[in-house]
Order: sequence, then structure tokens, then C-alpha cells
Amino acid sequence: MGESLLSVRDFSVVYDVDPPVEAVTNVNIDLRRGEILGLAGESGCGKTTLAYGVQRLLKAPAVITSGSVVFHDSSGEDIEINALDPEDMRRFRWDKISMVFQGAMNSLNPVATIGSQLEDVFEVHRPTHTKAQRRTAVGELLEIVKVGAQRYRSFPHELSGGMRQRVMIAMALALRPQLMVMDEPTTALDVLVQREILRQISALRHEFGFSVIFITHDLPLLLEISDRIAIMRDGEIVELDTAEQIWTNPQDDYTKSLLASFPRLTGEKGLVSR
Repeated sequence: MGESLLSVRDFSVVYDVDPPVEAVTNVNIDLRRGEILGLAGESGCGKTTLAYGVQRLLKAPAVITSGSVVFHDSSGEDIEINALDPEDMRRFRWDKISMVFQGAMNSLNPVATIGSQLEDVFEVHRPTHTKAQRRTAVGELLEIVKVGAQRYRSFPHELSGGMRQRVMIAMALALRPQLMVMDEPTTALDVLVQREILRQISALRHEFGFSVIFITHDLPLLLEISDRIAIMRDGEIVELDTAEQIWTNPQDDYTKSLLASFPRLTGEKGLVSR
């Protein structure tokens, strides 16, 4: 996991309102190939803005004011994402980097079957595939995420929240991207289903070798699944280290306060003291 997959340098985003809001300020991150990088911080700290920004998904009034984002493709090519024209960016997105959006399980089209929505990914990005090839690929995806190929003709309302979330993960996995960005992927799921989804993400990462940027305000969750964790506050990365070091030896006062805000399951009642 030493080889870099994504290099973010001096990356800044401003919301061009009155007065302007600095949402992300001079962020530097190297994402390693095959790792899960957790991105934690309180609501409004800039986590999602950063994730959208590196994929050029931001819309006005958000403006990228500085920085570079370089994707180190497995082919050996270094791709400056900010330099891609719209058509190249369309091809790059989902093929090299995919995303599971916040509230993704409610993003499925309620009047289209699961199978047809997954097929759309192949129809757009793999236009030479035949209908039979697309259908076979969709069936395999549904099996991989443990939804089952028999759900091909199901509508979203016929699936549980956990199954809908698995379908969104299947959609993000469809083209075997090298990086999957997950923005609060387990929000609104109960704890048991949440843990099942997390175990599956980890298993899929090991099977297919992709990297993950996992965004959440739930630091204990990141401690469980991440290789490294970046702590964000007010648009800046205030600490970046292994999950073990963040837990056992946090350096920044804000990281310590985040850890202290989660009660332990054992011991005296009250907040954790560190």
C-alpha cells in the first residue's frame, strides 16, 4: 500500500457568496493504492466539499481557487484531473473514480427496475457491450454485493434500505474503478445493517484492490475500518495518521476532543477522558 494513487496538493475551495466562505484550505493528501482513508470531522468542516472538489463535481457558487489533483493510473499514466476537458472527465469519472453519494439509498429511480438502472452504467461507459453482456454483468454485480441476481426485475421500494445501499455500491463498483469515494454510506441504516455493509466494503476492497475514501462524522466507525484517518476542521486537515495512532496517541487537541465526545460501552458514565 505504499504506492500513491491520488495526490492532492494545496487544494482550496471557496464559496463565492457575500462574504466569501473558505470551505477547503490548502489541503494536501496522498491516497495510497489499496488503502481505506477515513475522512472525519464535524458537519460543515468541508469533508464533502473536498470529496466533490477532487472529482470536479462542485457546482456554483463553489469555486476551486488553487491546487492540483493528480490520479496515478494503474497504466502508469499520471492524470491531472483539473486539466481534463468535459468529455474526458465524463469518461474518467465512474471508470477510474466512482462515488457512493450521501443518502445514496434514496437516489435510485423509483419507477425503474434495479437491473435497468445498473445496465445504464454499462450502456453509457461500455457502449460496445451487447444487451446480453450487460445483463450478465448486472447479475454478477448483484451477486457480488449479496443482493442476488433474482432482484434484477425488482423496483427500489421492494428492497430494504440495506439492500438499496448495496445496489448503490454495486453501481459504483460496476466498472471496477481504482478509487471509490463513499460519503456517509451507512447513514440512516440501523447498527446491524451498518456493520454488514462495512464488512462487505472491506471484503470487496480486498477482493478487487480498489482504494476507498470513506467520509463520515463517526470517528469510532473509521477507527474500525480505516488504514489511515484524516481529521478535518474548518476546511483544513489538522491531523493525518494511521487509525491506530489516531486512537492511541492523537496529537491535535481537536482530534482528542472528537475522541472524547464518544462514550465508552464500559466504565463510568460520562464522556471519555483522555
